[in-house]
Amino acid sequence: MNNDRQNFVLFAVIAALILFGWPLVQNRFFPTANPPATKIVDGKQVPLPKPGADPTADTPAAIRDRQVVLAETPRVRIETPTMRGSINLRGPRIDDLVLVDYKETVAKDSAPIRLLSPAGAPDAYFAGFGWRADGLATPPAGTVWSASSPVLAPGRPVTLDATGANGQRFRIQLSVDDGYMFTVRQTVLNAGDRAVPVAPYGFVNRAGVSKDPDSWTIHTGPMSVNNGAAHYGPNFEDLDTGPERFTTKGGWLGFADKYWLTSLVPDQSATFEGQFRSTPSKGYQADFTVQPRVVQPGQALTQTSRFFAGAKEVRLLDRYTDRENVAQLDYAIDWGWFRIVEKPIFYYLDWLFRMVGNFGVAIILLTLTIRLVMFPIAQRQFASMAAMRAVQPKMKALQERYKDDKVRMQQEVMALYKAEKVNPLAGCLPTLIQIPIFYALYKVLMLTIEMRHQPFILWIKDLSAPDPATILNLFGYIPVTLPHFLAIGVVPVLLGVSMYFQFKLNPQVMDETQAQIFKFMPWVLMFVMAPFAVGLQVYWITTNCVSILQQRLLYARHPGLQQPAA
Repeated sequence: MNNDRQNFVLFAVIAALILFGWPLVQNRFFPTANPPATKIVDGKQVPLPKPGADPTADTPAAIRDRQVVLAETPRVRIETPTMRGSINLRGPRIDDLVLVDYKETVAKDSAPIRLLSPAGAPDAYFAGFGWRADGLATPPAGTVWSASSPVLAPGRPVTLDATGANGQRFRIQLSVDDGYMFTVRQTVLNAGDRAVPVAPYGFVNRAGVSKDPDSWTIHTGPMSVNNGAAHYGPNFEDLDTGPERFTTKGGWLGFADKYWLTSLVPDQSATFEGQFRSTPSKGYQADFTVQPRVVQPGQALTQTSRFFAGAKEVRLLDRYTDRENVAQLDYAIDWGWFRIVEKPIFYYLDWLFRMVGNFGVAIILLTLTIRLVMFPIAQRQFASMAAMRAVQPKMKALQERYKDDKVRMQQEVMALYKAEKVNPLAGCLPTLIQIPIFYALYKVLMLTIEMRHQPFILWIKDLSAPDPATILNLFGYIPVTLPHFLAIGVVPVLLGVSMYFQFKLNPQVMDETQAQIFKFMPWVLMFVMAPFAVGLQVYWITTNCVSILQQRLLYARHPGLQQPAA
């Protein structure tokens, strides 16, 4: 009796540690979901604004209204199916860009995502291209370049021209595709009387760190592909102590947010030097310089590079990687170790979504597919469990007989397994298979922009965020902000109920303490899972419901499995 009481107290302590300790580590190592897209106030669903950051700029100049800053310089408009914005002809710079297919919030009148902003405006973020040369007088920073057209669009490139102090001519030809890739052709004509080494460069500058948190499983911040490998780092704070440099042939560098990416892509056949550094105004910059080439008097040098600025869409990144030879641009999505599982699950889930038009339904169909594939394994698991239960009395007798000889006891138990043709590990296989699948779905929901702001039914407006319909404050009628572990929504409760009935179908145990633990476990897991994305909870609820049906079917074939062990 005392042992039972001690075991129950130990379980209670462990449960308390899970409930109160889990939130302390999850955000650093295992973020559970995206920030909520909506909240329930007085029983009504209200869209939440996008989480912001303190506005900063790349220069000491005061922060001004963006429209005022944009009106200060002549510009070329950017008009594509996916982007709107403009190019600053003073510099020149690509410093004004919004992504028309993505909104800041789930509100119908929400503004589109703004990725790039000019210096002096809130959240300054821009890219530029130029030349480094010894003896080559490049145009001063304040030079206004001439443009061949007022609009840059797919199939309608724009040529920018400027003249240096010594009559040397500089040209930047910009083109853009139907995705998020700019092509930059930099040409310099050496009008001097001696040969000069010329090194084209490009940079992307941002004011402040990413608004998306950086975690163990999801990297945000500086990123590069160099020397044949993807590098998820350095972190922003690492650059405050000094720059990070590398030399490579092929690859790219830039800044990765959770869903957005800016990437400088030099000529993939040329060797270049890449660098990440902090700026004096507490901003950050990524830049590259191609190895210099000598330009003779009267000769011209043209160097082509590319600049990606947009959403990290899986299919689009794969297209640039596979068909347009941008080395490992698809690694901009931090899939991690389970990439080999995660990408097929994403593509299958995305195909289901295109078929049915609802990601929640697609997740349910994905779950049913997985359970169907695993059904033969589950059958073997239950058969093994039935066989193990049948040999329990014999095992107990062996343990009593050889309790003073552990080696002999293990030998006899293994001989019993062999004689009875049972495998004690067979019952673990379905659970082990579920772990990478569950983790892969977690990463898909957390990482891929295709899941962002995807609705399901009724009040579920974002499957990648937690359930906003919190019960303990009466769905917002009580104006109280609940602690993290008490923000239990309707979907987590349904998850707890499904786990309760599934646990109830498990084979009965003789130990009273174990029986009590099994009764409490579903509700402990309900609290643990509440902060996770609703999409994961939908997956788990569907899995539990299918398991209940499956268990009933298999118990009919193995009725002895439900009986307590003798």
